[in-house]
Amino acid sequence: MLSAVARYKHLLSSALARYFPHTTAYLRAEREAAQPRKPVRKQSKKKSTGNKKTASSKAGSGKPGPAGIYPGTRLKVEDAQVKAMRERVAQAVNARLIGAPSDEQWAMILCRAPLARIFAGAGSGKSSTLVLRVVFLLCHLEVDPKRLTVISFTNASCSELRERLQRLLDFWHYPHDARQCVRTFHAAMATLAKESLGNPRWFEQLDEPGDEPDNPLTGGRLRPAQQRLLKQAYQNAYAEDSRFRALSHRLLKLPAPEEPPKGKAKAPLDACKLPGEFAALPLFELLHGQIDFAESLGIRLDRLEVKALDCAARERDFIEAMQRFHQHFTALLKSQGLISFNGAFAQLSDGLQGTEAGKPGPALLALSHLLIDEFQDISPQIVQWLQAMHRRLHGAGERISLMAIGDDWQSIYGWRGSSPELFIDFDRHFPSRGRGKSTTLLLGTNYRSIEPVIRDGEKVLAEVQNKQAKTCVAAKAMQPGDHGVKLIQRFDLASGLAALLKEISAQCQHVSERPNADRTAVLLLSRRNEPLQQVRAQLDKALPVRAMTIHRAKGLQAEVAIILDDCLPVEKHPLRNALYAHSGFFSGSYDQAMQDEARRLAYVAITRGVSRVLWYTRKAQGATQCLAR
Repeated sequence: MLSAVARYKHLLSSALARYFPHTTAYLRAEREAAQPRKPVRKQSKKKSTGNKKTASSKAGSGKPGPAGIYPGTRLKVEDAQVKAMRERVAQAVNARLIGAPSDEQWAMILCRAPLARIFAGAGSGKSSTLVLRVVFLLCHLEVDPKRLTVISFTNASCSELRERLQRLLDFWHYPHDARQCVRTFHAAMATLAKESLGNPRWFEQLDEPGDEPDNPLTGGRLRPAQQRLLKQAYQNAYAEDSRFRALSHRLLKLPAPEEPPKGKAKAPLDACKLPGEFAALPLFELLHGQIDFAESLGIRLDRLEVKALDCAARERDFIEAMQRFHQHFTALLKSQGLISFNGAFAQLSDGLQGTEAGKPGPALLALSHLLIDEFQDISPQIVQWLQAMHRRLHGAGERISLMAIGDDWQSIYGWRGSSPELFIDFDRHFPSRGRGKSTTLLLGTNYRSIEPVIRDGEKVLAEVQNKQAKTCVAAKAMQPGDHGVKLIQRFDLASGLAALLKEISAQCQHVSERPNADRTAVLLLSRRNEPLQQVRAQLDKALPVRAMTIHRAKGLQAEVAIILDDCLPVEKHPLRNALYAHSGFFSGSYDQAMQDEARRLAYVAITRGVSRVLWYTRKAQGATQCLAR
């Protein structure tokens, strides 16, 4: 009976959200921004907008959250400040610098909460809203720019945000250059490391030391200088550690090594295939990849008790090999004056927790007021760093605030340790003082895609276990010939390439004749690079087509999206299941997280399209099976 009632409530709330998007929550938030705040009352349990079923099932899971440090009092906002912001925004709209914000966007721009979580759906205009939020803080609330940082995930996205921000700040006649307020997590951490760790050199930046640290998610395979260093650490571990030699041979399925070895022991460079990984890799590279994953989960390998892990003997062997290899790798980095990003995050988190009260330095003060974009893609390691950093600032008597902006439906970096659960369980990881909770807002209007595209995107998420319940509303009107996802089954690239090229050309022609079409005619998407390379080799270079992986296309759009993939989850990964369970941050297994992520990846691909989506697949399976129904 309870499940039927819950299902009815969900259907009713979804219908209301779809047809009446400016709900009481948005109007209340906007009134808060426009009027002086009354004394805080005890919050009602009905105020939560989360998925009740998901929240209740996770109530006792994972590590306990930290004690609250975020203030319960609201930001001081005067009526005159709100009025001035609205008037200047109207002038910027008339000058065609920005579009007019919607009610739900104004609720975010003028939000008074020191702790806020913004669910920003695909195509909801979150970047422009985020920039206006920063303008409001700097120009009207007069927040010190040296105490405010906007975090975006990559150097490319930071560059775009800086450009937008500077354009508006110039229009507001703001006297300071605030572009350095926009950083990646790794650039912000590196600035703090200069202050606290003696300006280290980065392993991840070997061969490109002059660049600002970028998110490793954007990188591909290891560069030659990194491979040489990893190979040297592997050789050192093999030569000096008899147990590591035995484990290496066992993992590579080689005969046991001679003990003691004759002469200098030479490490085998055979490739190893780990269940759940796409390809076989040299053992030193495979070990490094899994170490990177474990550290992103907040696991300290030097403190890990392998015998306590719930996994088979082969996984225990691999994790012990990881630990021993990591010791030699860390020692080698130290001998050369290098440190890894993961190592720095861990050292800084420990140092911030162990520092006695005192005045924080400029690099730490710059992180007092944080606005974090793409929050759904953070990892437990970043959560631990944020917690330690803001706890340190709070302990020094500094005022802190955190606004997290993201969309759990677009979380697609679980293979690197990220998880939307950290965003969904935001209040557990970032609690307010007392019984207060974060203010939760929704940017639910999609200004990019027509309704059939949005609805087909939502269909592929139906079986995702961990998600925030929400329904997006289409703002864009349909034109004749528009459609959602059109499936083309029994497609084989080898035999169907000519037909695909003809279809791409036809879609480009269609877009050229369409009024107010998007600047990019066709976005060709695949989970893997190989099919894209085959198409690029034959594609007419003059056509307005961009071909890229789905991961790289997040945040982009085109009038027509063409997808070449099934978005199926990878095979089971027992090693990562063991690490996932040990981390204590998650309610399910790594395998379940990857099943959900395959669906979210399909959602991201579909919602790149504005008015048409074509999906070429061998057969309806995984996400496409939902659409075929």
